[in-house]
Amino acid sequence: MLDSVRIRLTLWYVSVLAFVLIAFSVGVYSLLSSALHDRVDESLRALMQITIKSLTNDEEEGQTPEGAAQSTAAELFNPEQALAIFDASGRLLAENTSSDDFYAQLPDPSLILQDEVSLYTVEDRNDDGEHHRMAVRRVTIPPLNTPYIVLATQPLERIEDELESLREILYYLVPLALLLAGIGGWFLARKSLAPVVSMSEQARRIGAKNLEQRLLVENPRDELGRLAAAFNELLSRLSAAFVQQRQFMADASHELRTPLSVMRTAADVTLEKPHREEDEYRDAIKMIGEQTRRLTRIVEDMFTLARADAGRYPLRASRFYLDELIEETARVGRVLAAQKDVTVDVAASSEFPFHGDEDLLRQMLLNLLGNAIKHTPPGGAVRLGIILARGEYLISISDTGSGIPPEARPHIFERFYRVDKARSRSETASGAGAGLGLSISLWIAEAHGGSLGLARSDGDGSTFVVALPAPAQ
Repeated sequence: MLDSVRIRLTLWYVSVLAFVLIAFSVGVYSLLSSALHDRVDESLRALMQITIKSLTNDEEEGQTPEGAAQSTAAELFNPEQALAIFDASGRLLAENTSSDDFYAQLPDPSLILQDEVSLYTVEDRNDDGEHHRMAVRRVTIPPLNTPYIVLATQPLERIEDELESLREILYYLVPLALLLAGIGGWFLARKSLAPVVSMSEQARRIGAKNLEQRLLVENPRDELGRLAAAFNELLSRLSAAFVQQRQFMADASHELRTPLSVMRTAADVTLEKPHREEDEYRDAIKMIGEQTRRLTRIVEDMFTLARADAGRYPLRASRFYLDELIEETARVGRVLAAQKDVTVDVAASSEFPFHGDEDLLRQMLLNLLGNAIKHTPPGGAVRLGIILARGEYLISISDTGSGIPPEARPHIFERFYRVDKARSRSETASGAGAGLGLSISLWIAEAHGGSLGLARSDGDGSTFVVALPAPAQ
C-alpha cells in the first residue's frame, strides 16, 4: 500500500496536520485552563484583601474579635465563594458557605504562613469528587494586633465544566478535521500526480521504433513541466544516438563490404582455373593483402571510436614538445608526399611544451596531414605551423588543393562521410581509409581539452586548425 506516492503524500500530510492540530489543541487547552485557574486565584486573593480590610474597620469601631469576624462574614456573603474566620488557635469564629454547602477543613495552623496567601486544590468527598480552590492566610489586625486565620474557598465546578466542554469539542473536531484533510489530501495528491501518471503512460509507449514521440507538456513553467521537458530532451538525445548508431552500422557495413567483396572476387577468379601463372597468384594475393590492410585500418578506427564513445579509451599522458612532434610527423608525411610530387614544409617555431597522449596526437596529425596530401594535386604544397595565442597552442595544416565544397563543410567531421564518394570508393590502395580520420582527429583534440575546426577552404586550398590548451607558465 505504501508503494503509492499518493498514499505516502496523504499520510505525510495527515500526520503533519495531526501533529499541528494536537499541539494547537493542547496549547489552547493549557492556556485556557491556566487563565481560568489564575482568575479563581485572583478572586480568592481579592476576597482575602477585602476580609482583612473589613476586620480592620470593625476592630477600629471597637468590636470584639468574634463580633468583627461575624460582621465581616455576614457582610461578605457570596454564593460563589465560602469564607471562614478562625482565631490563632484554629477555633472557628464565623463563616458563610457557598451555594454547594462546602466546608473546607482548616490545615494545621502551624503550617499556615504569616501574611502570605497559601493556595490549595481540595476535593469534596461528599460531592462526587468535586474540586475546590482554597486560600488561607494568617494575619494580625491592628490596633489590638488580634491574630486571625482567614480561609476562603471557591468551587471549580464551572471551570471544570468549561474545560470538559472544550475537551469534548476537540475530541470530535480534531478527528473530523483529520478525516476531511485526509480525503482532501488524497484528491489533491491524485490531481497533482495525474500529470505524472499520464507521463508514465506516455513514456511506457515510447520505444526504439517511435523515439520521435514526445511527452505532452501542459505547463512548462512548473516542476512537472520542467520534468517533462527534461525527459523530452533526453528522448531527443537518445533518438539522435539511435540515428547515429543506425547510420554508423549502415556505413560500417558498406565500408566493410567493399574490401570483403574485392577479396572474395579475387579469390574466386583466381581459383576458377586449376592452374595459373605465378604472377597471377602473386597479383591476387597482393590485392587480397591490400584489402586486408584496408579492412584492418577500418576495424581499428571503428574500435577506437567505439571505445572513445564509451569513455573507456585511456589517455597515456606524458610531457613532450609539440614542435618536435610536428617535425616528426612532417618527416613521415614527406615520404607519402614524394609519391605525388607534393612538398611538406614546417614553419620555424620555438619550443612548445605540452602534457598529453603523444601517440594519439601523432595519430591526429598524421590523419590531418594525410588528408592534406591526398587532396593536394602534384606540384602543390602542404604547410604545418604552430603558434601560441591567448593561452592556446594553434596547430595549422594547410594545403593547396581545390578546397571543400560549401555544402560538404558542415559534414566533414561526420563518420564515414566522404566529399567525393565516387572517387573515394574506388580508392582501394594500401591503407585507404573509410572516412573516419577526421572524426577520430576531432575526438583526440576534444579528449585533450581542445578543438579542431576548418579555418579556411576555397579555391586556393584548405586550412585545418587544432587548438590545444597551453600549460600555465
